[in-house]
Amino acid sequence: MKRMWLAGVLALAVATPAAAQISGILDKANKAALVGKKVLDLNLSEDQERQIGAAVSEKVRLRYGVVQDPAVHMYVSLVGALVTRASTRPGIAWQFIILDTDGVNAFAAPGGFIHITRGALALMGSEAELAGVLAHEAIHVTEKHTINAIRNTKLKDMGLEMVPGGGLTKDAINKIAGEAYNMIYAGYSRGEELESDRLGIVLADQVGYDPKGLGGFLAALTARNKSASEKQGLFASHPEMKERLEKLDKMIVDQKLTATAVLADRYRAVITYQPKAQTEITQVAAGTSGLAGGAKAEPKKDETKKDEAEPPKKRGFSLGDLMKPGGEEKKSAQVIGSGGSRGVDTERGAPGGGNPAIVVVKLTAVDIERFRVHGKLR
Repeated sequence: MKRMWLAGVLALAVATPAAAQISGILDKANKAALVGKKVLDLNLSEDQERQIGAAVSEKVRLRYGVVQDPAVHMYVSLVGALVTRASTRPGIAWQFIILDTDGVNAFAAPGGFIHITRGALALMGSEAELAGVLAHEAIHVTEKHTINAIRNTKLKDMGLEMVPGGGLTKDAINKIAGEAYNMIYAGYSRGEELESDRLGIVLADQVGYDPKGLGGFLAALTARNKSASEKQGLFASHPEMKERLEKLDKMIVDQKLTATAVLADRYRAVITYQPKAQTEITQVAAGTSGLAGGAKAEPKKDETKKDEAEPPKKRGFSLGDLMKPGGEEKKSAQVIGSGGSRGVDTERGAPGGGNPAIVVVKLTAVDIERFRVHGKLR
């Protein structure tokens, strides 16, 4: 009996390496079989989503340029940090980029890249409005609206291929990024926009910002577009603006959102841009309207420099600047009506600056907390 037991142990010892070897061979075979296999379902890791977003952001920055002002980037990043750390995805590497154009717009790319134009900042009158817009854009990211829209397309028609282990090839990542870029051209669906409105005002309220900030900005944008024959710029997609504003007011009441922080003085202490009427904004050449214009062709770099606005002068900035009491407030030029429309999206076709370089902002937890306390936020 003892000899039989020893024989069984020896047989198992001999068989185990062989089994492992066979398993290894089968694993290699399965991985090899995935090479060139078409992707039928899109399951992205956070790293892959970030890669896609970075590629989309690069296209946006090449189209409009980036405001090279560390003070403005730090301020917007502080507001954005307060909002996104209260979101459902606080751990991703959120990045806030100010685009160098007078057009009023904002774009969210997968992976946490939030872009807002200098023109949009100029039209805003308070930090609550900025927080409302950033929260809206952040929801597009947290709910993966762009990624889900791509997932719902016919992936097999995109020709995406997998690598051993089931990941995506670099070429596949680039194709998805191109598709994401084009989808952001066309705008989000009615349902996605309403979801971002609903969850966005809750997010802003949770931080302590007046949830009416988003509606206030949309009202200013509506007044700006009152003479346009077509919907223009930011949130030009469905649903109609009147419906959105009514729904926002109802949601604030129904969900009992009561935050009150507006912080107009702190906003104007840093953001000094003045909005331009639509009639004062020149247009880039047809076919080069880039991200927001609906054209899928990427603009040539030299074309994006035509009629570009003069970039603002750089200035120093520190958290201490925000802690100082503000001086006399400048009269707010929050709403400027356009004198007419040329039948095109003036906001989206606006020219941009020529420098696409990202302005690096380094914020610490202490910086964000000081900013929150100074604003008496939650």
